[in-house]
Amino acid sequence: MSLLALLLLLAAATPAPDVLVSRTLLRDRGLRVGDVVHLSADPRGADARPFRIAGTYEPTPDPSRFAARRFEVRLHLPDLLALKSGSTAAEAGDSVTAINVALAPGVDPAAFAREVRARAPAAAVTPTTAGDDEHFVVIERFHVAISIVTVIGSTAFLLALMVIRADERREVAGLLRLLGVSRRRVLAQALVEGLCIAAAGAGFGVLFAAATQGAVNAFFQWRYDTTLVFVRVTPAIAARCLALALPLGVLAGFLASWTLLRRPVLDLLRR
Repeated sequence: MSLLALLLLLAAATPAPDVLVSRTLLRDRGLRVGDVVHLSADPRGADARPFRIAGTYEPTPDPSRFAARRFEVRLHLPDLLALKSGSTAAEAGDSVTAINVALAPGVDPAAFAREVRARAPAAAVTPTTAGDDEHFVVIERFHVAISIVTVIGSTAFLLALMVIRADERREVAGLLRLLGVSRRRVLAQALVEGLCIAAAGAGFGVLFAAATQGAVNAFFQWRYDTTLVFVRVTPAIAARCLALALPLGVLAGFLASWTLLRRPVLDLLRR
């Protein structure tokens, strides 16, 4: 057997390295586990190398890329280095350009960064916290703006509702005043009524959001083919809604009733 034939036989007998393929790539390209695919670091496909699909995985949801098609492949580090360098030499993996470090709970990131810079002055330490990302900052500001507009609009609606109800009870309030009921007691009744209306509205809103969050998430996850959670009603969010709604309800009841009770009794009775 010639040397060339022996090399070809050994190459054919060598199994292709394993890779993991994202679920979307496996589905849209009609691939299956066990298929052999060729990957290349060159956009033109030069020096492609065979790899065997060992399994599939779900890409990590990313709010900044939820509308993008996640066609991804995960390789073993030596295979990735060899593919990018175009060589299987041992020297291909001798250099490291970046290291991701996960800090234990309670560790100060700033103190860790200072220590790394002191030990390795040439190293650049960059935090990768998701909350510091520009996309998350924009989304958070947008949510804050929408929340402010919603709270102002709902407060105005509640105030208008309380003014209408107070005007409808003008004669009742006048009769209570004639019977000796104090202005403070009538005002307390209006405050309790505003508190109950605000509590009922906030409770209905929280229950409605909790009941429909599954349908909202299912629709957008189907629409964008992702496992990203778009809506999540937590106890902290529900408590925050109640903490905002109840004082606003009391304030609306106070403003609507105080302007009415300041009038003379005869004006309340329309006499």
